[in-house]
Amino acid sequence: MNAPRGGVNVEKIHRVLIAEDQPLLRGGLCSMVRALQHYSVAGEAGDGVEACSLAVTLMPDLILMDLSMPGRSGVEAIAHIKRQAPQIRIIALTIHASDMHMREALAAGVDGYVLKDAAFDELVEAMRLVMLGQRNATLDEYGARQGEPRGQPPNGQHAQMWSALTCRERVVLRLVAEGCTNREVGEQLRLSPKTIEKHRASLMRKLGVSNATGLVHAALDLGVLALPEDTGNGLNYFV
Repeated sequence: MNAPRGGVNVEKIHRVLIAEDQPLLRGGLCSMVRALQHYSVAGEAGDGVEACSLAVTLMPDLILMDLSMPGRSGVEAIAHIKRQAPQIRIIALTIHASDMHMREALAAGVDGYVLKDAAFDELVEAMRLVMLGQRNATLDEYGARQGEPRGQPPNGQHAQMWSALTCRERVVLRLVAEGCTNREVGEQLRLSPKTIEKHRASLMRKLGVSNATGLVHAALDLGVLALPEDTGNGLNYFV
């Protein structure tokens, strides 16, 4: 029997939560999901905080999550939702193709990863695979590059330090290691410089370093910051 377009189980309608802060794109995603057989739109969220709230309230089967949203970053929202309802499948939607961004998303618990310039059929196929408990092509390629079946946070002596960092601290670490000032980090994360300074102090304490140079070395050791040849197209880190 031929599989239905976009479907994974003819007896179940998969409820999808759309989390995207741009209204036009969010509306387009909703229209796409409604056009698919065996999928329905459970709800819409315009920021990370709302996405976390609706995920727990609506308990959708799948979330299409923009990684760059106000209020709470997509990565933070993914980690929060996975702690509250690990059975919910989540596909990250993003403009960022670098391994560092995929590592962060995977560490948070994402199930699929699709670039925003991907073809319509690629997103539909990712939805199908994720609902089958498999990973889509983008994550397969990432795993092959890493020489592992699935992206993992740092292992060995760095595993304890990595696990001690919150999702927000990992984002701050990356931005600081890239040379951003407290003000620049705050602008990207929509936080005050004073709050960023507190995150920096917490990072230094947890990582056992005393200055920005130490944070750069720690970021390299933890795989949060890539070497120059792996920095991709230089786009700003997600917020």
